[in-house]
Amino acid sequence: MYRHQMKEKDPKATIPALGSGTDRQKGPKNYLFLGDYVDRGPFSIEVVLMLFAMHLRWPDRITLLRGNHESRPVNRQYGFYGECSRRYSEKIYEVFQLAFNTMPLTAIVNKRIMCMHGGISEELYDLKQLDALKRPIDTPDIGIIADLTWADPDMEIELYKESPRGAGRIFGAKAVEEFCKHFQLDLIVRAHQVVQDGYEFFADKRLVTIFSAPFYCGQTNNVASMLNIDADMVASFMLVKPVTDIKGDMNVGEKAEEENVN
Repeated sequence: MYRHQMKEKDPKATIPALGSGTDRQKGPKNYLFLGDYVDRGPFSIEVVLMLFAMHLRWPDRITLLRGNHESRPVNRQYGFYGECSRRYSEKIYEVFQLAFNTMPLTAIVNKRIMCMHGGISEELYDLKQLDALKRPIDTPDIGIIADLTWADPDMEIELYKESPRGAGRIFGAKAVEEFCKHFQLDLIVRAHQVVQDGYEFFADKRLVTIFSAPFYCGQTNNVASMLNIDADMVASFMLVKPVTDIKGDMNVGEKAEEENVN
């Protein structure tokens, strides 16, 4: 069902209007973003405001999921708090936290593909559990919310185990297989980790990690990718090569600490 069609995109190309498209899928398109819109760069405010504005303009076509950086303990430490307080005020920062604390955690594509920022949760057995969450709510260190925003796949285990990140859990291929069977899924799509080629499959292609920031933090020479699902539920990847000739005086954000928080 999944076809590996890669398209390399010129990073200098003009971005077309929403839905005008230059790829093989013509007509209106829906866009799903998997979280982490702030931190590790000097223009977090512009990025998240643009995304919020796009969602307001096209609410049925732009969906924004919550990542682990849409949480006060993380974005206060990794740059967003400093940017808000330096450029505007702490009050602006608090307004953003209210928005982050109401964001959705998962999205289902045609009842067959589940998307989230982090990973699956052993505690999630019915999607009604997500509807029952009382928002606004911050991200705890354990539980369903933590797993959906923090969890990672791990080839060394089968089911679930505490995460070395200190939040969420790690999970193995057998856990993915059981989760997909329980929810009748063909694929799980998540982000959260830098992958060198822009995307990386796991658990016999039942799960894929996609990462859409090339040349991450100015020190990781990684490709970025975007996943396209067409009307026939065929998956393809658009790749963006890193631009590594960044001048020394350009601010590309704080250095990553080898994926401690992504």
